[in-house]
Amino acid sequence: MAQVSLRNLRKQYGTALAVSDFSLDITDGEMVAFLGPSGCGKTTTLRMVAGFVAPTSGTVHIGGKDVTQLAPNRRNTGMVFQRYALFPHMTVAQNVAFGLEMRKFPAAERAARIKQALEMVRLHALSERYPRQLSGGQQQRVAIARALAVQPEVFLLDEPLSNLDAKLRVEVREEIRALQQRLGLTTIFVTHDQEEALTIADRLAVMHDGRVQQIGTSAELYERPANRFVADFLGQMNFLEGRLHEGGAFVTERGTPLSVASTDQAIRVVGLRPERVALADTPLALGNCLPVTVSSAVYKGATVEVHAQTERGDTLICHVQNNGSTPHQSIAAGAKAFAGFAASDCVFFH
Repeated sequence: MAQVSLRNLRKQYGTALAVSDFSLDITDGEMVAFLGPSGCGKTTTLRMVAGFVAPTSGTVHIGGKDVTQLAPNRRNTGMVFQRYALFPHMTVAQNVAFGLEMRKFPAAERAARIKQALEMVRLHALSERYPRQLSGGQQQRVAIARALAVQPEVFLLDEPLSNLDAKLRVEVREEIRALQQRLGLTTIFVTHDQEEALTIADRLAVMHDGRVQQIGTSAELYERPANRFVADFLGQMNFLEGRLHEGGAFVTERGTPLSVASTDQAIRVVGLRPERVALADTPLALGNCLPVTVSSAVYKGATVEVHAQTERGDTLICHVQNNGSTPHQSIAAGAKAFAGFAASDCVFFH
């Protein structure tokens, strides 16, 4: 396994800037997710690491070696593509063998590595089947086995779960994570799915318009987002615009006063996660307790998403846990309630 160091990576197509000044150090055995919406530059960055896209400027180091100018097959990376890229006329074993043949491994070693890779993904019994005879999840595991057969220093996955149904996505992502940890593989995982990134990665790099917005652990990015884009992209958040007044109260543009744990006069927006907003029939003993009127309540199974209006007209979204004991799981539009949250639950943006 190996460290990966990206230094000031930049990719420009004519006047269009796909990736701007991307720098990141990935430690040996770490899994990092590149996360962002379509077109943000995450796949382009991954392909620069793999060698399929040449950077306009910047460098890629793997295991301390500058590989920026090396061809993909000389970088010792294993890549799993979004659409698997399996050869339909080849069996499972032949597909797994392809990368080994390109690297000119001897036949005996190829056979041993194919067997080992298919056993890792629990598909050795299906080695003679063709891709059309496999389920989507099985095809995905063949693609993973093909990437692992070359025993890569770095494992690269480009939206590997996007073609699977919701339940299978969860199963396969858990398999990928378990396999990555068992093998100690340095891994880069590209996804636009927030839940996927939060649950599978050691660290996340959130991207937007070709630029890295924030790098950190799941908890760091979710609890303390660097800007509104990160806050809004990773889950839901209430945004309340206004100013901090003398005495420490933040007053929204509509006039709702909030108690916040900051004295920064440059604050213009307070952010608040919906799950941090408590809802009750009676006043709550929290730093903030606002009378509200329920606008709508959407049943989501594990939670009920409640939209409510403060007396001054600010909207608050609240996620009420469906634990079977709260009357708010069926609260109706027009009902009066109190929304409460601690001052420490607020995050701030300039």
